[in-house]
Amino acid sequence: SPVLSALSTTCILPPVMLRGLHCVSIPEVGWRRVVTHTVGCGRRALSLWHHVPKGPEDGNKATTAAFKADPSPKKVNLGEGIYKNDQGKTWVLDSVRKAERLVVAQNLDMEYAPIAGIPNFVKAAKHLAFGAENPAVQEGRIVSVQSLSGTGALRVGATFLSRYLPPTTPVFISDPTWVNHLGIFGHAGFTDVRKYRYYNRKTNELDFDGMCEDFQNAPSRSVLVLHASAHNPTGLDPTQAQWNQLSKICMERNHVCYFDSAYQGFASGNPVTDSFAYCKFLEDGHDVLVAQSFAKSFGLYGQRAGALHLACASKKEAEAIESQLKIVIRPMYSNPPLHGARIVMTILNDPELSKTWYQEIEAMSSRLRSMRVKLVASLAKAGSQRNWNHIPRQIGMFAFSGLTPDQVARCAKDFHIYMNKDGRIAIAGLNTSNVDYVGECFHAVTKE
Repeated sequence: SPVLSALSTTCILPPVMLRGLHCVSIPEVGWRRVVTHTVGCGRRALSLWHHVPKGPEDGNKATTAAFKADPSPKKVNLGEGIYKNDQGKTWVLDSVRKAERLVVAQNLDMEYAPIAGIPNFVKAAKHLAFGAENPAVQEGRIVSVQSLSGTGALRVGATFLSRYLPPTTPVFISDPTWVNHLGIFGHAGFTDVRKYRYYNRKTNELDFDGMCEDFQNAPSRSVLVLHASAHNPTGLDPTQAQWNQLSKICMERNHVCYFDSAYQGFASGNPVTDSFAYCKFLEDGHDVLVAQSFAKSFGLYGQRAGALHLACASKKEAEAIESQLKIVIRPMYSNPPLHGARIVMTILNDPELSKTWYQEIEAMSSRLRSMRVKLVASLAKAGSQRNWNHIPRQIGMFAFSGLTPDQVARCAKDFHIYMNKDGRIAIAGLNTSNVDYVGECFHAVTKE
């Protein structure tokens, strides 16, 4: 009524949320109109969202926030997974700048991309991931769709798997792993997410025997989430011989092998080297899934360019799976963004830009390798007697330092050096101006 409208606000809620509230039935929809009398200047007596708890802050973002809030001129951020040059600046690749100018000069439209993405981008991404001459590519047995970087690819693939695998299927993630893996598979509907052994914290080495044993003992047809290269957070990868052995175990156990490829080219400086694991599994007959990101290797962190690839038994099967992936994507985000994908495909389809990009990823990889060596040298110079040789043996963006949470906390409090609580450090945060200082700090917190 007009009087009721003047005195109160209304909202529609399902019956489960109506305890203790004054309601008016609306039989035709099976819901009820809740009358919440206003208090003061139009505020409800009881907020609709009073029952929503505050969630925990993302650990990676919390590290960066603490760094930014610190006024110290000595502060160092070793938590953020973004490549920095030796001046501590985020580097936009020359190949990316040139490609972007070419894209803008074309005066392209801003219409929606297809649900599966820009065809030329999807083709270029597939060829980079597997090689244009790969038999599975030539035979049309790999279905590929554009995604919102690697995270989006993982989520789309996880949702697809949750629909077409038995509901009790367990998912195994490495211990430790990237913080987002657990949330991605949990939100996709998997209720049984377990860990497999990966890192031996006592020796700072790969626990390969434990890994093999866990893969062998996992229920048949489990989903195994594998890092294609530059394992995050440890920086430790199996050797090619070890990947061969893991492939045999997974084939015997009929496991679903899902590769997270976030660092192709960035890890070793060679995209072919960094794709060895999943290409070997594909060659051995696995129907692999690969989540491909262009954030690190192209420096397109905020452009969200990526792709999801699934290997199939036939071209007909690939066509069916593509149709189902579109059904997953449509209500999730409808279609992917244009700009970053256009930059990537411009680089990969232009011989000169592609050559420049290959040189740039080698330069990034080389700088990270050199900073690992310099950090160990700085620790020795500071007087450390500990064995830090695991750091140069690791690869990629991150290193597992071996520092304890208490030592990490002291680094931040006493030395203004910030990293994740588990001791993971972003090697890209090191440069010739701060590496000695970081070495002195690490020695100071570990010598006791």
